[in-house]
Amino acid sequence: MELKISPGIKHHEEIIATEALSALAFGSGSANVFATPALIALLEKTAHESVQPLLPDGCTTVGTEVNIKHLKATAIGKKIRSDSYLRSVDGKKLFFELHAWDDKGMIGIGTHTRVLVEEKVFMEKLK
Repeated sequence: MELKISPGIKHHEEIIATEALSALAFGSGSANVFATPALIALLEKTAHESVQPLLPDGCTTVGTEVNIKHLKATAIGKKIRSDSYLRSVDGKKLFFELHAWDDKGMIGIGTHTRVLVEEKVFMEKLK
């Protein structure tokens, strides 16, 4: 299985910081603000969605490394934008730059690695 995806792919997602995405809801803190785990999930989703339509049938990508800095808090009810940029490809490995903003500026920055897998084979290994 050869991956025919080139660096330079960009993608963005937008969400609203809801109570369900708060540090209180995730159990990751006691402040009622957008949670770090929610930020990481949003950034991973953005990277995943950027390449999924370009993959061979039966394939997907799985996250293998996340390095994110959560720079500042975002209040519940605020819109958050997440951007991914495919920086490089090495065989089946995809290396992304990630950024997130709210209406007051950048709230998150980091890198993320995903690996191409055949879904059926990947799931069989879990049995």
